[in-house]
Amino acid sequence: MNASNDEMSSDDSAAAADLPSDKQPGCSPNEGETTPADTDEAAAARDRSLAAAKVRRFPQTPGVYLMKDAAGRVIYVGKAKNLRSRAGSYFLKAAAEERRTADLVREIRDIDYLEADSEVDALLMESRLIKDVQPRYNTELKDDKTFPYLQITTREDFPRVEVTREPRRKNAKLYGPFTSAGSLRGAMVVLQRIFKFRTCTLDIEADDAKWQWYRPCLLASINQCTAPCNLRISKEDYRRDILRLRTFLDGNKQRVIDEMRHDMLQASERLEFEKAARLRDEIKLLETLDQRGDLEEHVQPEVFTVDPKKGLAGLKSVLKLEKPPRVIEGVDIAHLGGTETVASLVQFIDGLPFKPGYKRYRIQTVDGIDDFKSIAEVVSRRFARLAREAAPFPDIFLIDGGKGQLSAAMAALADLGVEPPCVISLAKREEEVFLPGRSEPLRISRDAYSLRLLEYVRDEAHRFAQHYHHLLRRKRTLEG
Repeated sequence: MNASNDEMSSDDSAAAADLPSDKQPGCSPNEGETTPADTDEAAAARDRSLAAAKVRRFPQTPGVYLMKDAAGRVIYVGKAKNLRSRAGSYFLKAAAEERRTADLVREIRDIDYLEADSEVDALLMESRLIKDVQPRYNTELKDDKTFPYLQITTREDFPRVEVTREPRRKNAKLYGPFTSAGSLRGAMVVLQRIFKFRTCTLDIEADDAKWQWYRPCLLASINQCTAPCNLRISKEDYRRDILRLRTFLDGNKQRVIDEMRHDMLQASERLEFEKAARLRDEIKLLETLDQRGDLEEHVQPEVFTVDPKKGLAGLKSVLKLEKPPRVIEGVDIAHLGGTETVASLVQFIDGLPFKPGYKRYRIQTVDGIDDFKSIAEVVSRRFARLAREAAPFPDIFLIDGGKGQLSAAMAALADLGVEPPCVISLAKREEEVFLPGRSEPLRISRDAYSLRLLEYVRDEAHRFAQHYHHLLRRKRTLEG
């Protein structure tokens, strides 16, 4: 939110106005007499006021801002989508009173900025500066949490890219630390659309022919991974993509674009038009990073109450699966004023929400409120599309509800004539898991990682359905 000039002006002077009354100029015990403390406080207030005025001339573009103390040392580095608005927020009264920022605000004497091409570039620039400069307050404001890193493995035929708070000691290239796990995960989604790297934990060997028969996950279907797990890309081409990613992360975006243009022209000359088209599209995405929108829209939220790996391993055990599930989809139904029914579908990959896979549905074949028929319609539409596009089914399909909703889903799948994946339902009241063909629910310990993960999927589906519900209700209100 941009701060208006009036707001900024009043708060610029607040630094001096908030000083104790006995420290105000002309209010010393002996009228007209000043002390060194008076002089220091007045100078500090003046410097903060000048810094606040300086911020009002900052551009409204992405970049990083650098807070400096009285000695000119950088004490804090932050990123911003809008430099003027974000940096200006530190000179509002609320920042001086907020526990986490009060000490920092008192030490600010000057501020500078560096512009970036996009919010993703700003995020990476912030990380590099924090690593090089090591500003004191970037460490002290982390709330005792370990900073997240972006990690690229180095001793694999097909290196993987992942976000971690526990980086490897060897055999990995680290980028970071990053101050915002949410923004980092959002950037990961954006960058994966360009460089199409894998994020799975598979141990893939290029000379092992068995991988030719491996079924890729949905990331390959939506063109966000080149599917090395199915050997759809050579080790050399995949490593070239990873090298481009690393070059970009090091801050050499233009060099990456130039190299990709050269490769695109060479591919075209060799009549490799599919490869040339892919490079053309990736170049366009890189050049338009500033149009990717707010990173928070792409966030892959961290699971603080759920350990994804333990949750997936637990689901493999309790559901008797051949291997831990990679893709889980969940559906929920919401009603709009009792007349209009909507549904949500959320997608989790490797135990974490995958926002590009979320979908919304307006129920078209059901009159009034009928959750069973609504579930049947959503299931039918979802799996009919997957079958039509020859896309892989999710490993687990979770329905919010009990035996009735599960039966409706299985009937819809039978009507389609498709081989269903593992379909289960989760009833809210007792958190009971129902499986097809079983009259009694599968009872899982309330503290089990597997149940926590299912609850997370169910709750996220519910949240997304309600959000769609509210959007439609707001639209109806505006149109009325």
